[in-house]
Amino acid sequence: MTALPRGIRLAAVLLAGFFTAALPQAKAQELETGKTIRLIVGLSAGGGTDVTARLIAQQMSQNMGTPVVVENKAGGNFIPAAKEVLASPADGHTLYFISSSSLITQALHPDYPVDLLKFAAVAEVSTGPLILVAKNSLGVKSVKELIDLAKKNPGKLQFGAGGGIGSSLGFGIALLQNLANINISIVPYRGAGPALNDLLGGHIDAMVDAMPVMSIQAKEGKVTPLAVTGTKRAATLPNVPTMQELGFPTFVITGWYGILAPPGTPQSIVQKLSEEAAKAVKPADVVKTLGTQGMEPRGTKPEEFAKYMASELAFYSKIVKDANLKPE
Repeated sequence: MTALPRGIRLAAVLLAGFFTAALPQAKAQELETGKTIRLIVGLSAGGGTDVTARLIAQQMSQNMGTPVVVENKAGGNFIPAAKEVLASPADGHTLYFISSSSLITQALHPDYPVDLLKFAAVAEVSTGPLILVAKNSLGVKSVKELIDLAKKNPGKLQFGAGGGIGSSLGFGIALLQNLANINISIVPYRGAGPALNDLLGGHIDAMVDAMPVMSIQAKEGKVTPLAVTGTKRAATLPNVPTMQELGFPTFVITGWYGILAPPGTPQSIVQKLSEEAAKAVKPADVVKTLGTQGMEPRGTKPEEFAKYMASELAFYSKIVKDANLKPE
């Protein structure tokens, strides 16, 4: 056999080394088949964020043939949850399932140690208003009656804030307090689930919550719905007015949910996850479930979600400044 010239042999060795080195990198551009995907939620189980995350996780698991599990890391103004994701490999197998609460927390805290805009945006999955409710035994049937009662009893009415003041739920209460010029007591909770339990048990008087859980409670007559925070009435509760209708034009809070990946996650993986998130909210049964919760499916592209988050952060930052809202 004729030996190859030395130069050709050297070139072949170099090319073989190049392709061998490139193989692990190419593999890292894709999700690892069968490896569990973790959805980190910064609130306790039972609230709107958790309920929606589990709905999406279940659907993604079915579609992808890969386990997608929800892990709750509640407390600390979402910082432990965010840091858990930041400390994980940027391989698409640890994701951050957030709500507008997470972004509002950043707007409320000038020294917040995490910038959500630096994460890799994957997709917004659903959107809807928040809802202001009172316990039935409080005896109020409207926002006006609630405000009048609060003014007659300064500092006595207790409002539960799922996730604390830094959440969208706590933000809604603080905004109501500021715009209506009332003095109320705000009771922080690690999530909306525990706050709801106390509301139903009569231990607190009112709360602002996301639609997925509270709209069902309202329809079943377990709480008294007073207003929603969107720009239009919720289809699932058409008789409940918006805060804008009631004379609060700047009282607009959207309760959306979305998925982020660690910074530096390969674009091919982000795109794949975004496509799977969009698929997860398309089935008729999922759309129906979201609808009964007062939510609308989204499934946006990464670049669209990134732009939306930036606009939302600017929007809430302006409200915080104009209303002079302070973190707890």
